[in-house]
Amino acid sequence: MKRIVTLSLLAIACLTMQAQTTWHQAKPMQTQTKKQDVKQNVKFLAKCDAFFMAAVPEATIDKKTKKKTVVWKDTENNSWHENMGFVKNVPTIDSLESIFPNFINREDYAYLPVVWQLTEENDETVLHCYFRMPADIVTNLWLCSDECVILDKETGVIYQSRRTNPDCYGKVFSVKEKEGTILDFQIFFPKLPETTKEICIYGVPNWYMRGMDVNLNTQTGHFWQEYRGLGSWDKAPKFHEAHLVSEAKDYDKDNYQSWAVYKDAHLIKPVPEGTYAMWCTPEATYLAEACEMNWMREYFGRGGNNILVDQRGHQYKCKDVIGYPNNDLFWVEGCTGDYFAIVMVFEPIPDETETITYIVPEGEPFAMWGANWSGSVKSFNIKELRDNQKLFEYHPRKVVK
Repeated sequence: MKRIVTLSLLAIACLTMQAQTTWHQAKPMQTQTKKQDVKQNVKFLAKCDAFFMAAVPEATIDKKTKKKTVVWKDTENNSWHENMGFVKNVPTIDSLESIFPNFINREDYAYLPVVWQLTEENDETVLHCYFRMPADIVTNLWLCSDECVILDKETGVIYQSRRTNPDCYGKVFSVKEKEGTILDFQIFFPKLPETTKEICIYGVPNWYMRGMDVNLNTQTGHFWQEYRGLGSWDKAPKFHEAHLVSEAKDYDKDNYQSWAVYKDAHLIKPVPEGTYAMWCTPEATYLAEACEMNWMREYFGRGGNNILVDQRGHQYKCKDVIGYPNNDLFWVEGCTGDYFAIVMVFEPIPDETETITYIVPEGEPFAMWGANWSGSVKSFNIKELRDNQKLFEYHPRKVVK
């Protein structure tokens, strides 16, 4: 019987860390505040030198003011935090090119650069998180809270974030600025020791820092040549979506008559049991599973709490199941002997990730003949999964009578 799945658990960034140990004045950074320019000695420790491009949410336009507003969707799990409304006096910079010479400027703003740099300023460590305004108003933003720390991976010492500029620590907030303005959100930590070489940054979700490894050694620049950011990404796959025969009616996992019914699934050629394929894009990771029809009408359940876990232990949630319910049980109608694909959409994984573990937790029991809610753990080589993409090309059914 097909394995049942329940709910879910993100994240990615394709980055190059580059350290510089020389001292400079703040002027080359072109960092400004609304009230005054602050000149200070700045030591550059590391920066993101490849660019993960996050999709910009669709903007709404006020009919009277003609102002564009975007509700930021990437902020997660903050519904219980105070919304402080609009913040003022947000630091800005003139351009990203001044800090990132290899910056790729996207005029259409369909994507947003997610870049940052780590500096030492006035005996503190400062994380600069740059944000280009995709509209005149952006709401539902989130920077960090007391979960934001820097871990020294050699000593195990944790350096707790102290405050932010602007003052939005631990709060949801909104910003009003001219579209295209580069904001410089700053997070302050205690000064790192001179001997620090490898760190891990946690707690800055909109910049994909949920345990991001950063090497403060100048020898890490080779990552740029090896990964080249978007150069090694897949294109989002296109699958034939099954047709909905009947919608779920008062869905109840213990009442099979309440489950949705689908037909005309994305058929593929027969493959060995347990065949998977993966597509890695900046926005999402797609995991396709080959399913076999043992009957003309069979039930399945995918998504839910299924997660991907990389070699560092970072977890990536299942956000969606293409064309089917995410978590709920459903019926598929077809022909006995059909092979078809169920495609789950996970949070994006870092470009450099080589292996991944796919975890299906034990599901909640349900009333159905042959029900199987046992969990599983499978480990995969990502290159091999990407090589399997060709196995999931659409293959129309042929029946000889």
